[in-house]
Amino acid sequence: MFHLKVRHLLLQQRISSRSDITFNREMGWTFCIILFLYVSSCECRRLPDPEPVMHGAVQSPQYPQPYSPNLLEQWDLSVPEGYQIQITFTHLDIEASPGCYYDALTVLYDAKILGKFCGHENSAIGHHPGNQPILSPGNRLTLIFQTDDNNPERHQNVGFSAQYQAIDSDECSAPEPEDGSGPLCSQICLNTLGSYLCACHHGYELRPDQRSCVLSCGGGIFDELEGHLFSPGYPDPPPQAVSCQYNIDVESGFTVTLNFTDIFHIESVDTEQGPNCLYHWLLLTIPDREPMKLCGGKSPGLIVTNSNTVRLDYHTDNEGLSKGWSLDYSTHRVKCPSPSNVAKGRVTPILTEYLYRDYIFVRCEQGYKLMMDGEEVEGFSTMCQNNTKWHLPLPECHIIDCGEPAPLLNGGVTFLSGLQNQYRSVVQYHCNEPFYSLLGGINVDYTCEADRKWRSNDDIVVSPTCIPVCGQPTELISGYERIIGGSDAPENTIPWQVLLSVGGGRGGGMVIGDRWIMTAAHNFIRKGNPVSKETIRIYMGLTDATLMGSPVMAASIHIHPQYNNPNNVDYNNDIALIKIQDPITFNSSIMPICLPAEGATYNTGTMGLVSGFGLTETNNTRILTNKLKYVQLPVVTQETCSNSLTPLKRTRTDIPSLTNNMFCAGVPEGGKDSCQGDSGGPYALRDNKRFWAAGIVSWGVDCGKPRRYGVYTKVINYIDWINKMMQEN
Repeated sequence: MFHLKVRHLLLQQRISSRSDITFNREMGWTFCIILFLYVSSCECRRLPDPEPVMHGAVQSPQYPQPYSPNLLEQWDLSVPEGYQIQITFTHLDIEASPGCYYDALTVLYDAKILGKFCGHENSAIGHHPGNQPILSPGNRLTLIFQTDDNNPERHQNVGFSAQYQAIDSDECSAPEPEDGSGPLCSQICLNTLGSYLCACHHGYELRPDQRSCVLSCGGGIFDELEGHLFSPGYPDPPPQAVSCQYNIDVESGFTVTLNFTDIFHIESVDTEQGPNCLYHWLLLTIPDREPMKLCGGKSPGLIVTNSNTVRLDYHTDNEGLSKGWSLDYSTHRVKCPSPSNVAKGRVTPILTEYLYRDYIFVRCEQGYKLMMDGEEVEGFSTMCQNNTKWHLPLPECHIIDCGEPAPLLNGGVTFLSGLQNQYRSVVQYHCNEPFYSLLGGINVDYTCEADRKWRSNDDIVVSPTCIPVCGQPTELISGYERIIGGSDAPENTIPWQVLLSVGGGRGGGMVIGDRWIMTAAHNFIRKGNPVSKETIRIYMGLTDATLMGSPVMAASIHIHPQYNNPNNVDYNNDIALIKIQDPITFNSSIMPICLPAEGATYNTGTMGLVSGFGLTETNNTRILTNKLKYVQLPVVTQETCSNSLTPLKRTRTDIPSLTNNMFCAGVPEGGKDSCQGDSGGPYALRDNKRFWAAGIVSWGVDCGKPRRYGVYTKVINYIDWINKMMQEN
C-alpha cells in the first residue's frame, strides 16, 4: 500500500500536534467521527483500500508565494515493498545560510539524513540539490521543512516544489546481506516488478525456502521449437548418482535434430567392438526406431531424428566420474510433395520445397474459373499439413461461359465463332429485316469476355436495339387511282393504314410506332365530349373490312389540348394519338409510316397518297367501302384552297376556317378526293424511297366536286407534341 501522511504543525508556539490515523490490515481504514449537536454519536464505517499512487508532488506551504516564518512541516512518503522512492526538485529557493542553519529542507530515510538543502541554484552559500534526483534506499522517505522566526528575504524566498515516483528496486543486484545468510538466490535471481524470483538451472529444483536449489532431474517435457539440454552439473560430474529423463515433445509437423557439443564424457568400458555402456549411459529413444545407448568420450555430433518426439534417459551410479553431456536441439518443418501443374492455371508461390504450414494458391488464366467438386469457387488455397499432405486437393480451371446472349426484341443472334457461349466466343445481333433495323445501322460483334459479359468492340455491354423500319412497304402500288371511285389497294402496299370503329362510326388512322396510332381529333368527339376508350376498336393489316379479326384495344387517348370544335367549324389542331395496350410486332401487312423529318417541305404539286375505308362512288352512288381504297392527290397552295372556300362562305355558315396548321390537296376538276369515313387516315408523301405522314384527313366540302379540295392536318407542325406524348406516356 502507498501512504502519504502530511503533518501540519503549528510552530508559532513550537508545539507539535499530530492527528493519528490507524490502519488495520485485517479490517481496513476506520474513522470515528464525533458529532456534537445536542447529542453525540460515533459512526464507524469501512472504506475501500485506496489504489496505489505511483507518483506525486510535494510543495512548501503557499508555493509559489514566499513561505512564512516559524514553519515546521513534515511529509512521510511511502510506496509498496519492492520499490524505492525517487524525488526530483523542480525548484528550490530557501534562505541560504552556512550549513543551512536557519531555514532548511531535510530529506531522511528512517533516521538517516540523505540531504539537507537551502539557498538557490546560484547562491554562494547554502546547499542546493541541483537537478540530480535523490533515490531512497527503501520504500520510505521523509521530508522536513523548518524555518526560523527571522527571514530578511521573506518576500523573495518561495520554498520548494518536488516530484516523486516509485522506482522498481533491483534486488538481484544488491550486495549479499551482512548477516552472512548468503545471496538472495543460490543459483539464478530474476528481478521482477516490485520484487524478485529465484530459479534453478536445469536438473535442479527450488527448495521450499524459494531461495536454494536441489538436484532433481526426474523428468520434464520440452515443447519449445528449440532448446538447450545438459546433464546435472555439466561439465562437472554430478555430486551423486542420477537417473534423469528428458522428453522433447514438439508440435506435430516438426522434426527434432539433436546437436551434441564437443565436450561429451560418459563412462564406458572399452571392448573390441567399441565402448560398452555398462554402468553409465544416455539412452536415446525415437519412435519406430531401435533405442540408442550413448557413452564414451566422443561426441555423437548431429543426430537427425525425423520425429517430433525424442526421449533421453541419463543414468549414472555412485562410482565413476562421467562429466556428462550438453546438446542444442532444433526443429525443422516436415515436407509436402511439390504440387502438380494445373491446366490453364498457375500455382504460387514457386518454391524449391514446401514445408509444414506453407500455403499455395491457385489462380486460373484469364477466361477460366476455379472448380472444385463440380462447383465454382472464388479463390483457392491449401496448406501443407503435419502429415506431409496438402489439406485440399488441387482444383481445376474450366473455361468460363457468358450464358446465353440476351435476346433481341424483333431480332436474333448468330454465333460467328466459339461454342457453348464460352470465353472469346463471338456473336452478332441482327434484326428481323426488312421490318426492323439496328439502331445505328451497323452490325456489331459481341465477344464473351473474362467478366462473363458479352461486350462489343466499343466495350458496350447492353445488347443492341431493333428499331422499326418505317414507310417502306414490301409491295409498291404501280399506279395511283381515286378514292371516290378509286381502286382497291393491293395487300401490303399501305401497311400503316388503320381502320377505326368509334362507337359504331368509321374512321381512319395510321401506325407511327409499335404502340401508337395517329388520327384526327374529331373522330373522338361526340356531342362536344370525348368518347370513352372502351368504345374504340382498332383494326390493322386489313385491305378488306369484311375480314376483320379481333380488334386491338386502346390503353389511352391523347387529344391535342388546343383542339376545340363544338360547332364543327373549327378543325384547327385536329390531331390525336392512341396508345394501344400491347406492342405490335411489325410484318408485311403492319408497318409504321415515318414521321416528318426536320425541314420537310410541302411543295405545291407534289403528289401524295391518300387511303382509307371511307365513302366511295360507284355508278354515281356513294357507298361505304369495305375495301381499302387509295388515290394520288397533289398539294395545292393555301391561296387556291382559300379562294375555293370564299364563295361558299357568302351563302353558308357551316364552312370551317383554313389555318396554317392545315394544307389542301386535290384537283380542280374534282373526281378525286377523300371523304367521310376516311377521317384520321394518312396523306403520305414519298421521299428517299420512304413514305412519311405529311397530313391527316381532316375535313372538306362536298367530296370530289370540281374546285373542291380536301383539307389535311399539317403533321410537321405537331412533331414536338407527338414526341412528347410518346415519351411521357
